Amino acid sequence: MSHGFDAATAGPEAGAADEPRLPGLLGALDRAMRLLNRVILALGGLCLVAACLVLTHSVVVRYLLKQPTEWQDEMAVFLIVGATFLSAAGVQAKRGHVAIEAVTGLLPPAANRVRLLLADVVSLAFCLFFSWKSWSLDHEAWVDGQISQSTWGPPLWIPYTLMSAGMSLLCLQFALQIAEGLVYGPRAAGWAKPKIGLGADLNTDMRGAPEITPRGPDPLGQTMTAKGKR
Repeated sequence: MSHGFDAATAGPEAGAADEPRLPGLLGALDRAMRLLNRVILALGGLCLVAACLVLTHSVVVRYLLKQPTEWQDEMAVFLIVGATFLSAAGVQAKRGHVAIEAVTGLLPPAANRVRLLLADVVSLAFCLFFSWKSWSLDHEAWVDGQISQSTWGPPLWIPYTLMSAGMSLLCLQFALQIAEGLVYGPRAAGWAKPKIGLGADLNTDMRGAPEITPRGPDPLGQTMTAKGKR
């Protein structure tokens, strides 16, 4: 949605400030979203591990013990759906979603910052529609008592709720970044802390941005830290 991940340009966040990078209400919302995203990303990792264990159990029971399985496959799907959709906002906060960057290298940094702001607006519009349709399906599944067609038959409102909640959080993250960009300028939305992908590259090209200097070795061969005004 915003950029593709590039490990070569990933900037570590160890040296970034813990306090909100923006003053007032937007700063408080930004801090709350970052805390919520950290919790959800941690839970998402646990969900993926649980999905792996469930599928492993399914294989062992089905092929070694010759017993039928009913709930394992759908349980794994529910866990993966929850981890994927609920963590979308946390990935967007780091601008780590995959996207095509055909014109990135052709535009100057200032134009790229405006382009990212416009991309956030378009992405927000799409995610709002997606979220609305997801909540509609969730409401129908709840009212009608819809269940899965499998022999286990879990209620369908469970995956619809996970999907709807995740898309709503993603909309909130987009809205926060757009508000930051409109109030404090395009470079204010996500530039104070090093980002993965293109955000890390543009951060070094901003006029008046903190100077980035090497601090020591890291797994990528260069650990960077910011000094100066934020």
